Parts: sequence; C-alpha cells; structure tokens
Amino acid sequence: MDAIYSSEQLFTAVVVILLLGILYAAFKILREYERGVIFLLGRFYKVKGPGLIIIIPFIQQMVRVDLRTVVMDVPSQDVISRDNVSVRVNAVLYCRVIDPQKAIINVEDYLQATSQLAQTTLRSVLGQHELDEMLANREMLNTDIQEILDARTDGWGIKVSNVEIKHVDLNESMIRAIAKQAEAERTRRAKVIHASGEMEASDKLVTAAEKLAAEPNAILLRYLQTLTEIAGEKNSTILFPLPMDLLQGLLDKNKK
Repeated sequence: MDAIYSSEQLFTAVVVILLLGILYAAFKILREYERGVIFLLGRFYKVKGPGLIIIIPFIQQMVRVDLRTVVMDVPSQDVISRDNVSVRVNAVLYCRVIDPQKAIINVEDYLQATSQLAQTTLRSVLGQHELDEMLANREMLNTDIQEILDARTDGWGIKVSNVEIKHVDLNESMIRAIAKQAEAERTRRAKVIHASGEMEASDKLVTAAEKLAAEPNAILLRYLQTLTEIAGEKNSTILFPLPMDLLQGLLDKNKK
C-alpha cells in the first residue's frame, strides 16, 4: 500500500510540475515598449502586446522585439573624398523598429544589418563630396545619409530618425595644408580690402582736386591749414612749400 501511495504522490507531483511549466510557458508579460511576434507551427500568426498575452506551448513560439530608439555607433571609416583627400569619419545613428513583423521575418539580425548598411552608405555618400563640404556642410550630409538609410531599411521595418557625423579626422600634412590655405585666403582678403580703400581714396582725391582747381585761393587755405596741424609738434623741422603766385607781384616790381 505504501508503494502504491508513493507512486500516486509522485505522479501527482509530476502532473503539478507539468501544469506549472505549461502555465509559465503559456502566459507572457510584455512591457509597454515590447511586442511579441507569434509563430504558429513555424508560420507567422500575429503581433501581440503589450501586457499579458497567452500562447499555446509547443505549438506557438514568440520572439520579443524592442520598439525603443537604439543609439548605434558607426565605426570610423576610411573615406577618399572627391578631391582625393583621405580622411577617417565616424558617426552616430538613431533608429527604431516600427514594424516588428518585417524586422523579424525579412532580415536575420536587423541591428547588425542596419549597422553594416550605415557603414557602406557613409563611405558612399562622403566619397561624392569634397573635403570642404565635409567640414562646412555637415547638416546637408547628415540629411542625405539619413534619407538613404531610411529608404533602404523600410523593408526591414526600421525607421532611421537621425544620423550625425561626429568626427572628420585629418592627417598632420593635410592640417598644415589647410592652415596655409586659410592664411593665404586672409592675405588675399587683406589685399582686396586695401585695394578697395585705395580706389575709394583716389575717387575722393579726384573730387577734391576738381574743387580746389575751381578756386585758386583754396589751395593756399589748404596750405595754411596743413601748417597749423603740423605746427603743434615743436620737435620737428617744417619745410613749407610757398606758391609762386605769392611771389609773382614782387618779381614784377623788380623787373620794373
């Protein structure tokens, strides 16, 4: 009797354990940012969640999918620009799953696939631009890369919301060349500004000369004004030009 009673207890314990295992496998809790892709005998059934869901053990299987935005670091890539300059560029990518069914069924590992696609797209897009555009027009390049990635990952149920180029690393020789170019540009601007100033000054001098020529005594007043200005410095020798018109009368009297 004891043997039969022990067998019944063992059988009951096994049944209870099996029931608990089945209940544990049947009831799943998904968080607000999670979805469950359900397969029925290997075929896609539906997407469930969030909250408490029930699946049939051994017949249905569930794959969890996280819908939160993923921050993905794109490793440094060696890029040759359109003007044949070698640089190393890295970026950061922001993406999230918007269609769990496509993310699980259409691609094996959607995060790895998106990362590899981001690396190739980064090299392809930046290789079509010159170095100056990479350094000055990052917003435009970010938008171009983001649009290309978003279009290509649409079939995977992935939404690429933003791409940011973080660093554009140059070698020392290129940095020195850019510094020389910037210095030459500043010198060119200085010469242009100086030439523009000379042009404006010449125009003013021509106008002043025309006005002075209209009145002969005006140049004498200008001489006197200049003498007044330089007379304030007592430590200098003044050589003042004397107009011959003032001596014309004296010369005429001497001739008489």
